[in-house]
Amino acid sequence: MNELSPALQDQGHPDGVCYGCGSAHPSGLHLKSRWDEEGRHVIATHTPAEEFTGWPGLVYGGLLAMLIDCHSNWTAMAWHYRAEQREPGSEPAINCVTGRLDIRYLKPTPMGVPLRLKAWVEGDVGRKTRVICEVWAGDVLTATADSVFVRVDTDQLAKAAGGG
Repeated sequence: MNELSPALQDQGHPDGVCYGCGSAHPSGLHLKSRWDEEGRHVIATHTPAEEFTGWPGLVYGGLLAMLIDCHSNWTAMAWHYRAEQREPGSEPAINCVTGRLDIRYLKPTPMGVPLRLKAWVEGDVGRKTRVICEVWAGDVLTATADSVFVRVDTDQLAKAAGGG
């Protein structure tokens, strides 16, 4: 992963307020997703704080779900921008929401270990885009996800949610 490249979140939505990945959330996790050096996968790292302990010494599964959800969504959006041959943050903005989040917890995920998320699009980039995501604790694969993200118009989404 190129730690020097700008995070997709900072490029695409620097005003984002999602607790997991929003750059502007005052107390959020600020997950940072970036293309890997080969441009084949979107990668992020996160070391869970002690308040995200689920069982003594183990990461809370809900935190893993949030990390997977945020990272996979940014993976879908990054692939959309790439398919349109433009940079994240260029207009019009690309936004996706979770259509399906299917997680398999394979092994207990230990606390105190930096987690590495690795995701990619499987199949076509379209209105509905399938994303595969892996969570690694060191060299141990602890969770995988096979999810679908739906490209949305945020004005219509706000209206549907009663906010506009």
